[in-house]
Amino acid sequence: MKYVSENIVLKTENLTIGYQSKKAQTIVASNIDIAIEKGKLITILGKNGIGKSTLLRTISKVQEPLNGSVFINKKNIKNYTNKELSSALSLVLTERLPESQITVFELVALGRQPYTNWIDKLSDLDLEKIYWAIEQTEIQHLKEKFFYELSDGQLQRVLIARALAQDTDIIILDEPTAHLDLHHTIKIFSLLKKLVDETSKTILMSSHEVNLCIQFANEIILFTDDKVHIGTPDQLIKQDAFDDLFPKDIVKFNRKLQQFIINKK
Repeated sequence: MKYVSENIVLKTENLTIGYQSKKAQTIVASNIDIAIEKGKLITILGKNGIGKSTLLRTISKVQEPLNGSVFINKKNIKNYTNKELSSALSLVLTERLPESQITVFELVALGRQPYTNWIDKLSDLDLEKIYWAIEQTEIQHLKEKFFYELSDGQLQRVLIARALAQDTDIIILDEPTAHLDLHHTIKIFSLLKKLVDETSKTILMSSHEVNLCIQFANEIILFTDDKVHIGTPDQLIKQDAFDDLFPKDIVKFNRKLQQFIINKK
C-alpha cells in the first residue's frame, strides 16, 4: 500500500509484529499497513494480550519487527540513531518511577535531555519548552512538589508534560489511564485531544477505554482475533468492526449510541 500525503508522520508497510527466540518465531499480528497524519489522536484498541503494546514497542524501536518496515517522517526507523529517534518520538509508559527526590519541574525538564549539552545545562530554549509544557498540561501549581507526592492522575499529566517538553512530532502512550478512576480518565482523554488540536502533535495511545476512544479519537487501530482494522470511529462502526470485540453474552455494541452497553438478558 502506498501513501502520498505530505502530512504523514508515521507509516508502516507490511509490518509483522511479535517475538523471536532462538527456537521459534511467535507472530502476534501481520500485514499491518497504517499511515498516520500529523495532528491526529490515534487510539489502539483490543483485548488483553492481542498486540497493542507490541505494536507500540515495535513502532518506537524498543523491539524489532519480524517483517516489514516502520517509517517516521519518511525515514526507516532502523536508520535512526537513538539520539535522532528521541528528537522525533517520545514515550509515556505505565511503569512506576523509581524513588527519588526529584521535583515535578525537574521531571518535566528530563524531556530536554536529547538537546542539552554534555553538562546538562538548560538553555533559554530548553526552559521555554519546559514552561510551555507545564502550561499546556495545567500543572503550574505542582512544579515544586516532589513527584511521589502526586496522585496517579497528576503524575500522568506530569509525564505527558515531560513528553511535550521533549518536543517531538509523535508522542506514544501505553495505557495512560490504566490506574485512573473514570473522572481522571476522562480528564486525560480531554487533555490529549486538546493537545492534538492546539499543538498539532500526533498522539498514539493504547487503551481499554473503548467508549471514550470512539468519542475522542480521530482514528482507531482495532485489533480483533482475525484482523487489524484501521479507520475513523464512524468508518469502523459502519464496518461492524466492534461487533466481535467482546463476548456478546456480556456486552454488545449499540450502533445508535455508538458505545458498548451491558447485555441485559
